[in-house]
Amino acid sequence: MRAALDAAVEDTIVYDLDGIGRQYTALCAELPRVAVRFAMKSCPVDEVLGHLARLGSGFDAASPQEVAQALRTGVAPGLVHYGNTVKSDRNIAEAYRLGVRDFATDSPEDVAAIAEHAPGSRVFCRIATTGEGALWGLGRKFGCSPEDVPRVLGAARGAGLVPAGLSLHVGSQQMTAEAWVAAIDSLAAVLEALGRRGITPDRINLGGGLPALGVLDRHGRPLVPPLDKMFTAIREGVERLRALDTAPLTFLVEPGRHLVADHGAIRAHAARLTSRHRLDGTREDWLYLSCGKFNGLYEIDQLQYRLAFPTHSGAECVDAVVAGPTCDSDDAYAREGGRVRVPRDIASGDPVWIHSCGAYATSYTTRGFNGFAPLPYTCVGGGSPDGAEA
Repeated sequence: MRAALDAAVEDTIVYDLDGIGRQYTALCAELPRVAVRFAMKSCPVDEVLGHLARLGSGFDAASPQEVAQALRTGVAPGLVHYGNTVKSDRNIAEAYRLGVRDFATDSPEDVAAIAEHAPGSRVFCRIATTGEGALWGLGRKFGCSPEDVPRVLGAARGAGLVPAGLSLHVGSQQMTAEAWVAAIDSLAAVLEALGRRGITPDRINLGGGLPALGVLDRHGRPLVPPLDKMFTAIREGVERLRALDTAPLTFLVEPGRHLVADHGAIRAHAARLTSRHRLDGTREDWLYLSCGKFNGLYEIDQLQYRLAFPTHSGAECVDAVVAGPTCDSDDAYAREGGRVRVPRDIASGDPVWIHSCGAYATSYTTRGFNGFAPLPYTCVGGGSPDGAEA
């Protein structure tokens, strides 16, 4: 399979379903009292979703279209929640029609819309976080202050909805365990404040943020998140919240990139290795790839991916800036001092593997910027849930 892909003319992204399955099983073992709702936006690929559903995962959906895709895996509507706080009346009504009864919210206006178009539903108030320590903080667009939560859930109760829970997100590709500790502190304080209002949520959604392990920072240095400390912080936090004098609590997490990033790789090819002088007189090598920011590698502003050159093992290398094929100067990484070691004799058309890009590689590509088409995909493995867990 690998040799055939190396020889292929067209680019593709390959998902290792067995690897995704092992990652899911490992996560469940680390957090045995926490249910998983896969964040579909990170990898909206039917085969991936179906494989996770067979292993027992539910889904975090952000639109009626994602809800419908999740349900096509065969999961019950109760295992799909609408985790997006941004939704129109039409979005809410369609998700409700499809069977969704769990909705995230962060404002009285959204609560009123849910009450009108999804009567009797359960709502989860999202608490804003700073996003500190993450490559992508998510605190500005989503979530309300902890002080606002009683007002939002009080409005939900008054509108005939069930003020069912709390949610938050510590930021995507979170790199610190401290973020989880701070999140638990915030949840504990909010639960106590709600208790004084007679509101007793029964579910806590700890959101996403668990990192991928195989990516590099913008300078090409390995990102080494303290994953063991993160899991310890989450486990200890879950027990701390369960010990509070509130209603019995169940817990969810919404991993996305943590499950799929390191189990997807793009088979691209070299367009050209060039050498030219900058205005300051220094010489610079550039490796242009067939795949870049606008067709699979959207996140290169914040990180780098590991490259492999299967037909150039042991070759002499040069340090090069790596860039995609489009007429856009942002379509490059290693721009900030980092360089990538690439074979000096690499030729146009030679295969290049881009690793740990299984998250967001398909969902961020749309029509094909500059005429460079979005990537097709190939899935390997995943014959049965038992096989995936082996």
